[in-house]
Amino acid sequence: MEGVKSILVIRFSSIGDVMLTTPLLRELAARWPGVRIDYCTKPPFAALLGGNPHLKTVYTVDDPPSGRYDLVIDLQNNLRSRRLAATIRTKKRVSYRKENWKKLLLVRTGVDLTGPYRSVVDRYREAVAGFGVKADRGGCELFPSPEEKDFAVSLTGIATPLLAVCFGAMHASKRYPPEKFAGVLSRLFSSLPLRAVLLGSQDDAPFAQQLLQALPATDTDRVIDLSGRCSLMQTAAVLERCNAVLTNDTGLMHMASAFGKTLFVIFGSSAKEFGFLPHRTPFELFEVEGLECRPCSHIGMDSCPEGHFRCMNDLSPERIASAIISFYSRTEQ
Repeated sequence: MEGVKSILVIRFSSIGDVMLTTPLLRELAARWPGVRIDYCTKPPFAALLGGNPHLKTVYTVDDPPSGRYDLVIDLQNNLRSRRLAATIRTKKRVSYRKENWKKLLLVRTGVDLTGPYRSVVDRYREAVAGFGVKADRGGCELFPSPEEKDFAVSLTGIATPLLAVCFGAMHASKRYPPEKFAGVLSRLFSSLPLRAVLLGSQDDAPFAQQLLQALPATDTDRVIDLSGRCSLMQTAAVLERCNAVLTNDTGLMHMASAFGKTLFVIFGSSAKEFGFLPHRTPFELFEVEGLECRPCSHIGMDSCPEGHFRCMNDLSPERIASAIISFYSRTEQ
């Protein structure tokens, strides 16, 4: 497709999904130099796209785009996004194929038709297959402002090695229990001169308190609890300052990947077959393989349907701490 001068990209939510669109934005800009790329998302996620040099205008569903574009790329592909796309005059409209039926088949029957691992990033690119858009070697992208970076320095200091801990998640089946996070940190503190930074939303703050209460009193002064205290992009700036990240399967995991951080990733009900592993950044995955009940959902559950929560409870803090200690020992050499 030649002569493309304007593109509208639509992805309404959520943090991780929006982050995983950022490689495609860069690749679109490389395919059509000088192209105008606009984006439409929900208001809470617009900040993730601020400062992105490949974008001209970021719209929200409260103030949507209008007019004419040469190409509309619907990466949400639901009723609301299709309605928005239909209001735009365009030469070509394409959509992301979610293939949710394959996810549901895996969840409900255990039959895996997803094939070799494909990142959602690659599947987004397939929406423009045949247009000459080429995959590059880059990862996700975020662009904290100087003010946001200064904020991060003011809260974390500049001396001691930092480990970000992204302990929350929207669904309980994706949350490693707070007392187990505390077990990991206690083992790290006994072996390493580091501090931990707890990152999450206001909704995650009660789990931060549970984590802190499960720590020995002598360890709590080595934890900086920023849950509910940072904007999304202030959180990004803090992630950029950390040496490594211990994380559940959450949007912050994908934000951290934008800075090339080494990630220690905990998957409970999540499954890599869904395509949401960290993109183009070093990571170690912790999961309980061979559980017949896993995955129990393609998005997450509010509780374990089987009642035993083995996908998380069988992951030992010792195993996770050992991997992190090994990483910091290597980086200090």
